[in-house]
Amino acid sequence: MLLLHGGSSEGIGAVPPWSLAGARMRPFVRAVERSCAGHGLLIGSVRYRCRGWNGDREDPLRDALRALDDLALRAGDLPTVLVGHSMGGRAALRAGGHRLVRGVVGLAPWCPEGEPVTQLRSRRVVLLHGDRDRTTDPAASVDFAARAAAAGARTCTLLLPGGDHAMLRQAGSWHRQTGRIVSGLLGFAPLPSQVADRLSVNGRTE
Repeated sequence: MLLLHGGSSEGIGAVPPWSLAGARMRPFVRAVERSCAGHGLLIGSVRYRCRGWNGDREDPLRDALRALDDLALRAGDLPTVLVGHSMGGRAALRAGGHRLVRGVVGLAPWCPEGEPVTQLRSRRVVLLHGDRDRTTDPAASVDFAARAAAAGARTCTLLLPGGDHAMLRQAGSWHRQTGRIVSGLLGFAPLPSQVADRLSVNGRTE
């Protein structure tokens, strides 16, 4: 599994080692470790060169693809799930066409209008979004999932009641669901029933 933390739309400064966005992902690591215990899961984080997406530079996407290529060199064709928050969710979805990727979990992902989806054909994509998010639009996640499904992805969008962009409200639910979803996408355990059901009916939203 590769984690991709959030960032900003613009910013060429380096990401500090004490980044709050990076720290916010640590509980997700622990949740995934619990859900995948005994299966020898490798967990890594993408290191961004810059804080921001930076328009056509698409810096986080480049970093994600570089990390996947490096993983392939080190570990071979290892089935991988990408888990990304906000800007990291956008990067994860864009990198979802890489040959190692079996699934993508987007946490409150940044899904601008017209974002490409064809790279996700045959991939399983689960988007979690809080319905009180004021930074990225839950409706944009729903639209993205529907377009990805039309392009051949298997998609599921879950809206978390009361959930905010920082994933602090209902934090335990964010962590638990992500752990179970990653375990299911990697075939270590059954997917949560609401996810499994919706992956078989593209574009459905809870």
